[in-house]
Amino acid sequence: MAALRSARPLHLGGTLDLSVAGAESNVAIGLARLGHDTRWIGVTGDDELGRLVLRTLRAEGVDVTHAAVDTAAPTALVVFEPRVADVVRVAYYRTGSAGSRLTPDHLAAALAEGARVVHLTGITAALGPGPRAALETAARTGHATICLDVNHRSKLWSRAAAARVLRPLAPLLDIVVASDDELALVAPAGATTETDRVQALLDLGVGEIVVKRGAAGAEVFTGNGKVARPAVHVPVKNTVGAGDAFVAGYLSALLDGLPAAGRLHRAVTTGAFAVAAAGDWEGLPFRHELDLLDSEPGTTLR
Repeated sequence: MAALRSARPLHLGGTLDLSVAGAESNVAIGLARLGHDTRWIGVTGDDELGRLVLRTLRAEGVDVTHAAVDTAAPTALVVFEPRVADVVRVAYYRTGSAGSRLTPDHLAAALAEGARVVHLTGITAALGPGPRAALETAARTGHATICLDVNHRSKLWSRAAAARVLRPLAPLLDIVVASDDELALVAPAGATTETDRVQALLDLGVGEIVVKRGAAGAEVFTGNGKVARPAVHVPVKNTVGAGDAFVAGYLSALLDGLPAAGRLHRAVTTGAFAVAAAGDWEGLPFRHELDLLDSEPGTTLR
């Protein structure tokens, strides 16, 4: 999507800063900055905003060879509005957008080339029947680790609608990423506690369940038990995109072969970079910057 960010409430008018946003593109940029070969599959409009999206991804080292351009639909838009203190309202303009016209056919060539990890989010399925079918097709990709970030957006679909779509996908997933209140949307309906939901997902064959707990850190559950990691505390400028940064760090460490503790460490580190900077993805670290947060506050690196 294109993204517009206001410095004050929208009804007061004023200027809007233009950038790009989107959970999957944030993760792709995060992985590319950490040195991984990354491909983004999606649909933009044949308009200046679509060209901005593709140009930004290319500039960040993300392969957009298989991205599609729809000449009959506009590029989607998201607007961020600060309302009071650190509360930000988000408005989506995605109905009828090019992204809502994604279908399994758009994925075929890219998936045929293969990948070590295929990363998906529930947001795609919320955009309509075509994107939902594309998500389901990608989840059935063989010879790849399938990661799903539930990423529920209440302005796009209800919890009940999300659960109806995501629960049947659980047996196809290798990694599930969710905040503690999102687990219920992918775990079987009969599981009523977090412990039960985690165990039910493990019983269905999910290898790793990663639970994001915001400022309290994160945990990963596997058949071998649980590993926890506290958050890295930094001055918070913006929390939008923190979850995507977390996922990028987690998948990066997975691709590097790190154990669960190492994966969580990198994930909370990249998440901290995101919340300490403005924008969804602009503050994401490069690999050589991962230890910057070990510096004392106020340090000047000369």
